[in-house]
Amino acid sequence: MPWWEQIIWGNTLLNWFIAIGIIVVSWAVIRIARVVLLKRFKDYSSRTRSTLDDFIVHLSEGALVPALYLGSLYAGITYLTLSAKVNKILHIVVLVVITFIVIKTITSALNYLINNALGNDAEDIEKKKQARGILLIVNIVLWIIGLVFLINNLGYNITSVVTGLGIGGVAIALASQAILGDLFNYFVIFFDKPFEVGDFIIVDDKMGSIEYIGVKSTRIRTLSGEQLICSNTNLVNARIHNYKRMETRRVVFTFNIVYNTSPEKVAKVPGMVKEIIQSQETTRFDRAHFSAFGQFSLTFEVVYYVLSAEYNLYMDRQQSIYLAILNAFKRENIHFALPTQTLLFNSGPFTTNAEVKTS
Repeated sequence: MPWWEQIIWGNTLLNWFIAIGIIVVSWAVIRIARVVLLKRFKDYSSRTRSTLDDFIVHLSEGALVPALYLGSLYAGITYLTLSAKVNKILHIVVLVVITFIVIKTITSALNYLINNALGNDAEDIEKKKQARGILLIVNIVLWIIGLVFLINNLGYNITSVVTGLGIGGVAIALASQAILGDLFNYFVIFFDKPFEVGDFIIVDDKMGSIEYIGVKSTRIRTLSGEQLICSNTNLVNARIHNYKRMETRRVVFTFNIVYNTSPEKVAKVPGMVKEIIQSQETTRFDRAHFSAFGQFSLTFEVVYYVLSAEYNLYMDRQQSIYLAILNAFKRENIHFALPTQTLLFNSGPFTTNAEVKTS
């Protein structure tokens, strides 16, 4: 009998040499391709701004190359005649590795898609931090699904396991309704974006800037300096005033002048106020009217817009307008009104009028 036909562990020496040759040659080809092609692709991706190239390189090194090595090893081993026990072990190992590679590829693709969709600006970096909680939950769910798939393919009956998980899940859900509610509302905040980190909001009687959006709670830095922690459920269910998204600020104010002002001067007041507002930067005049006969005075109502949401700018413009109105009224000898009362004293045949000013 030739030496290559000698039997070792159920296979001839020739079969062993062929199986080892398949593995060695395949691994050598993969190694050369990895060094030559992947290196060139890395150099190309380093010269481009696209993140897709970096993702392909990362996916190739993390999943594709190990899968090729595993496939070559499996091809070489299956060339041999193996016992049932060894075949079963080999089947289990292959299933575990394939499941790991597939789940790893899916999670890497999801991470890339979400991070690439968010961008790289300063605000997007904050969004990426918020997305970590969602990615963590998605990864856990995917790995659980992969584990169930693996157990099922290994021949185990998972019906009872799934039933037990369902009953346990209902019990856990009932025991942690508040936590799960905050978790689902975190998804609402992330995708619907009623507010983001840095926004100035008012919730009920509380106001401040959003500092951090977590899986369960959101942290707000109030104007007085302390940190306010609110559950996501409370924030989603509340009426929120988001001032950061306010593009313009509508301002309404009134003032009163005395009744003995002449009709000519009263008619001039709206035009004077209009001219003052139009002379201010970043403001847009809307209207100014003699709006009512008050109990003690003539009432004017003025409406204008500040073309910015910045509060300090609004206060600067309001102050400038008030000072200009004061100066203009002083030049025209128009007097602001104070609440007044006229008292009539009847002392016999004479009647005395007395004007009493109150403020």
